[in-house]
Amino acid sequence: MREVPGMHDPTFLPADIPVPQDDGAARHLPGMKLLDLALPATSGSAVDLVRLSGRTVVYLYPRTGVPGVDLPAGWDDIPGARGCTPQSCGFRDHFAELKSLGVAHVFGLSTQDTAYQREAAERLHLPFPILSDEKLAFARALNLPTFSVAGMTLLKRMALVIDDGTIVKVFYPVFPPDRNAADIVAWLRTEGFNGS
Repeated sequence: MREVPGMHDPTFLPADIPVPQDDGAARHLPGMKLLDLALPATSGSAVDLVRLSGRTVVYLYPRTGVPGVDLPAGWDDIPGARGCTPQSCGFRDHFAELKSLGVAHVFGLSTQDTAYQREAAERLHLPFPILSDEKLAFARALNLPTFSVAGMTLLKRMALVIDDGTIVKVFYPVFPPDRNAADIVAWLRTEGFNGS
């Protein structure tokens, strides 16, 4: 089902979007220590993920849409592109549960600038900050999988579980995007709880 021009609803997840396949582009990430790199956050501060103690969950997404603003041409045909708002809402809805399972910090992360991200964070009532990798410094440092559309370089959707600056678990590819937070909760309750 395609949207009527000018009527984009970012909370809607079409049933017929293509499923992303594991291209192996994230296999190098488990066990990787993050670099010292501060990223601007919607909270107004800068966050250096390697300096955070305890367990951190960061979900990465291509770009959030804005209600009524059309998506880039062909967006719904790109495997893994659609669903950034449902993914963020999933982390919002599971935030307390993640915290109760030992997650000290939760962040979203995209290549959009902080002002754009702040609008989405406020509109969606996110209880955690969104980090901006607008200059692609984080993506380059970790050699993250990206794709290009409409002149933008965007992150492929994934989630990282980080313990004291080291990536211990990678969720990639993520599908469906609205279940990403629930999948992490399920992992935390089994293998991931108590740091294993």
